[in-house]
Amino acid sequence: MSQTLAIIKPDAVGANHTGKIIDRFLQAGFRILGMKMVRLTKETAGAFYEVHKERPFYGELVEFMSSDRCVVLALGKENAVADYRQLIGATNPAEAEDGTVRKQFATSIGNNAVHGSDSDENAAIEIGFFFSRSELVQTS
Repeated sequence: MSQTLAIIKPDAVGANHTGKIIDRFLQAGFRILGMKMVRLTKETAGAFYEVHKERPFYGELVEFMSSDRCVVLALGKENAVADYRQLIGATNPAEAEDGTVRKQFATSIGNNAVHGSDSDENAAIEIGFFFSRSELVQTS
């Protein structure tokens, strides 16, 4: 079983879509290995998204991610990263396929409801950013 990190972003949490989005993950066959609600500081959000520091949207992203609560999940499934990215859809909800999480719950490119790891390597790094080993449940 491989793993991926999912974040339900402040826009979706604030709109009370958390449960519906988690249900979509479960219906798609993901197992929840770890989950917590957090309120990121600007420093923590900045550190997490540091890979984007030179991009023009970095400041807005840090502001947005620290604006309210997020729900962070470590998810497990065979082919987790690719399957999760297919489930959530394109970053721009206008370009996302029907039936994807972003098509249903996102309102813009910036307020796109969820974050997902883009590779197995980044998934491991991102999960480690939010979870200690003892916080992750190993399932068979």
